[in-house]
Amino acid sequence: MKDLTISCIQTDLAWEDKATNLKKFETLFEQIPQDGHIIVLPEMFSTGFSMKPAPLAEKMDGPTVKWMQNQAQKLRKIITGSIIIEEDDKYINRLIWMQPDGTFYYYDKRHLFAFAGENNEYTAGNKKVIVQVNGWKINLQVCYDLRFPVWARQSPPKENSAASYDLLIYVANWPQRRIKAWDTLLAARAIENQCYVVGVNRIGNDANDIYHDGSSSVFDPWGATIWNCKDKEAVFTTTLSAEKLLEARTKFPFLRDGDQFLIP
Repeated sequence: MKDLTISCIQTDLAWEDKATNLKKFETLFEQIPQDGHIIVLPEMFSTGFSMKPAPLAEKMDGPTVKWMQNQAQKLRKIITGSIIIEEDDKYINRLIWMQPDGTFYYYDKRHLFAFAGENNEYTAGNKKVIVQVNGWKINLQVCYDLRFPVWARQSPPKENSAASYDLLIYVANWPQRRIKAWDTLLAARAIENQCYVVGVNRIGNDANDIYHDGSSSVFDPWGATIWNCKDKEAVFTTTLSAEKLLEARTKFPFLRDGDQFLIP
């Protein structure tokens, strides 16, 4: 493993206005240093958290995916964030992991937010996705997944084997009225899984007049805050230390004592 540099973009989202949002992100990309590896955008970064997928959804060869390909190639960085995808006559809240060479992976949000009717409009995913970059294994998650620790839990490593992942990434549209849970659970995921955690949220009011204060954060494997930002637009870049991660796991090998289990 080598150190991993990640840029987090916290910003307001123009409601259901793809062109405006994508243009804004292009402007914000100008603040990102050249030597980074990954750019993390919020959940449904091109539209906001809309429950009207029919007019907004795209195929995987649609304009937003192509935009991600073009920007990743131009910036020579991985870009990740979720968008609304239509596939097999279903709508999916899909986190796309776009690499500079145009290849990609994707994770379909497992836990749909029934409180807002997301389960009525979207189809849930059922597969974990762990990607790799710079020797790091990265577990991709979306917003409401954060409330379900079993879905993100590290399996106890077998003797002389590595942990199943080193970094959790959550992209979100998490409202300020429930931000205490966001702050607390991000830190908990870092502590219990002895990994870094990156959570990127939006700011501003959506079309339902629900306010988001951001509170995007980066936590280290001890649950200590590396960065937290509220109530303002921010482009933050930080380098995650492979040495610090391995030190935490070697000095206090708590993962070895975990329970063996399988998720059906």
